[in-house]
Amino acid sequence: MEDGRAMPAWVKRAIVWFWLGGLAVFYLVGVVRALSTLLVVLVVSLFVAFALEPAVNAMERRGVRRGLGTAIMFAAVVVVAGAFFAVVGAALASETTYLIDRAPAYIDDAEDWLNDTFGLSVEFDTVRDEFIEGGGAQDLFSRFADDVVNVGATVASTLFHLFTVALFTFYLVAEGSKLRRLIWERLSPRRALVLTVIWDLAMNRTGGYIFSRTILALISAVVHWIAFVVLDVPSPVALAIWVGVVSQFIPAIGAYVAGVLPVLVSLLHEPRTGLFVLIVIVVYQQLENYLLSPRVTAHTMEIHAALAFGSVIAGTALMGIVGAFLALPVAATAQAFITTWLDQRTEPSQAHEDAAPIQAPPPDDNDDD
Repeated sequence: MEDGRAMPAWVKRAIVWFWLGGLAVFYLVGVVRALSTLLVVLVVSLFVAFALEPAVNAMERRGVRRGLGTAIMFAAVVVVAGAFFAVVGAALASETTYLIDRAPAYIDDAEDWLNDTFGLSVEFDTVRDEFIEGGGAQDLFSRFADDVVNVGATVASTLFHLFTVALFTFYLVAEGSKLRRLIWERLSPRRALVLTVIWDLAMNRTGGYIFSRTILALISAVVHWIAFVVLDVPSPVALAIWVGVVSQFIPAIGAYVAGVLPVLVSLLHEPRTGLFVLIVIVVYQQLENYLLSPRVTAHTMEIHAALAFGSVIAGTALMGIVGAFLALPVAATAQAFITTWLDQRTEPSQAHEDAAPIQAPPPDDNDDD
């Protein structure tokens, strides 16, 4: 230094550690970005395991081996998902064919309405002739064919990710007891207790979320099916299932997304019916929000509406559509854990009992499954 004094040793060490820390952070950020897809898959797998484990535990208590119970739950999920996509896909294909066949008539109706209402002299002969000769439909399908390679790659990537999630989920559920016992053995009793409480809360809240959403989806599907049959809406079963599932399992905007399809289908066949369908969907949504949903979710996943909405926005910002789906279970788990922690803080005797040393769970007879 200029005054002749040497730099203190601690300053040199601080500079070295500062640069080493910066390099380590830079390296870790790169690693996280490179492994972001795998981390998302692991997080999704963990919460899917939380959703399935209560049912597997119930079967295990009834004497079903854990591995077999997990396989049964996976088969049930695959069958239900396959039936949903098959029914809805068939309805969409049917309505798309109907739209293409009726396109010339719709063009004529639009032309007559504009001319009669506004005194115009517009003609859509060229557009109509394209559809009559098949040109419009052929051009539409040719544009889709140009992107078939990209669509195929996207489908293959999606299937691979789904298979990876299923694989991780299967092992997390089937080997859940072993995983928890391994954690108990590696941690201190206090930390093991905290982690076990968080695990149980996450499992209960996620399972409760799926259960409550399923009950509401069934009620919604039945009510809309009856309404669609009365209103003579095409494909009433498929559209009712669509409304029930999408409105419950897409956070925040699910009800609006679900209502678009039946309203459009009804408008294509009879505009007045489309208006009635819209009224039915809006009225039912209000009844569900203020009457059904609070009663169904009261004992499964209690979460404030503002917290739910904010968690969906935060989850979407962090992880996109995956974060939106996981936001509510995560928020419910965090809320339940904080509430439990505060309750224990305000009850010294209960907190003292919780702080007592805990023993690792006994070996599970079904671990070899």
